[in-house]
Amino acid sequence: MHNPAIADEYEWPTCTACDKQLWDDEYERQICRPCEDKTRDRLTELPALFVQLNSTAAMVRGASGGGAPTSGSKTPPIPPRLDVLNLVAAGGVAARLQAIEDSWRVALGRRIEHRTDRVRLFGSWRTHPATAVPEHITFLKINLQRAADSYESVAQDVEEIRRLHAECKAAAANERRPGRVQTGLCPVRIEGQLCRAQLTAVATSHRIRCGTCGTEWADLGAWRTLRQQQDDVLIELATKTGAAA
Repeated sequence: MHNPAIADEYEWPTCTACDKQLWDDEYERQICRPCEDKTRDRLTELPALFVQLNSTAAMVRGASGGGAPTSGSKTPPIPPRLDVLNLVAAGGVAARLQAIEDSWRVALGRRIEHRTDRVRLFGSWRTHPATAVPEHITFLKINLQRAADSYESVAQDVEEIRRLHAECKAAAANERRPGRVQTGLCPVRIEGQLCRAQLTAVATSHRIRCGTCGTEWADLGAWRTLRQQQDDVLIELATKTGAAA
């Protein structure tokens, strides 16, 4: 028999991610299909964003290192991108995706995969994030519908994926408009005289070219060589100054 009091007290189920009421065919789901679709789209875009950011961060890591300014420049010889490094380094994208994957494995009755070198156990993000990120994303995309249907805490992970995607997209957008930074003075000698032209670089290119003498440093190894040459010039100039005093 219909009970109006019970009917009045009934609350239609809502999506745990966006709080919108679920459709009839979504009745037993945790999140609505639009939220699931948006999450899948974000997961699909993440690998390309990570590749873009990781290539830039490799350049940043390769030549930065603190220490004294180079050849009179107050700017280190690489534009520091801490937002990028935080995403591609240990504890970044790979670790955050792995945490979501592990929670889904537990909730869905799947075995948690461990990486080992036969001596130690470690997270895959600690060894090769570039490999781990697409592996985690593949698992999450395959199991997204099951998690959306039955995992009670899936809304938290949907929000984490949204944040992660937004952070990567913002960092990548900034990367397309990086501006130039000074990277010290040119240490090349021309007919016995130091060039000492101001060098500049952008975070989206591996190439530094002196506009005065035309010397180029085209890769990470060359950047390290440049830094060493600049340091050698500083030492030489400091020695001459000390001898003349």
